[in-house]
Amino acid sequence: MNRPARGLHGQAVEIIGERILRGVHAPGDSISPDRIEQELGVSKTVVREALRVLASKGLIASRQKRGTFIRPRSDWNLLDGDLLRWQGLGSPDATFLGNLGEVRAIVEPAGARLAAERRDQADLAALEDALRRMAAAGDDAHAAVEADLAFHRALLAAAHNELLTRMEVVIEAGLRVRDHLVHGSEHGSDAVPAHRAVLDAVRAREPEAAERAVHALLAQAAADLRHLTDRAARQETE
Repeated sequence: MNRPARGLHGQAVEIIGERILRGVHAPGDSISPDRIEQELGVSKTVVREALRVLASKGLIASRQKRGTFIRPRSDWNLLDGDLLRWQGLGSPDATFLGNLGEVRAIVEPAGARLAAERRDQADLAALEDALRRMAAAGDDAHAAVEADLAFHRALLAAAHNELLTRMEVVIEAGLRVRDHLVHGSEHGSDAVPAHRAVLDAVRAREPEAAERAVHALLAQAAADLRHLTDRAARQETE
């Protein structure tokens, strides 16, 4: 997934992009480059380049007489790594999390089935390394999240399908949001056994077992997240 860009231009992209994804600037709203320039204390060149990047992501457009404005959400490149990351910042809404969960449920079991058929020794080594890191992470939420991401990237890579591998941008978005919520609490279940079951099936070249293991892993992940969100909702009402 794309990482936050550096420099003034990158910072401007981040600030404006996050505002659009959070709804601070709604579709149809006008954006004043001069006002952005003054607010952020940057040059016209920086603002112009930032808006060009956002336009390439489908977020904004410029027209004569109308100026620069936010495009309809249906025009946004929602699979762009930055857009996925911006949607996951702060407290992501249930619709976003639900959409990510549905996509993962479609992509990852199929990827695991292919991985069980096509994996090589390098793929197994990558999966085993990620699982070892996950087991060693303990209470280190950051290490646990990174190990989880590494495992799922390795699983998609083991399918040896270039187009499927590109779906890691969606998988990573979903994992980062869920994992930071779950691993940051004291109520998440141990993820290692479910991941080990996936690895064992892939190692044994058992496609159906690998697919079932991923479905079980995703069900556990969804249950952890549901438990966490339900608990947070109850605390708000108390």
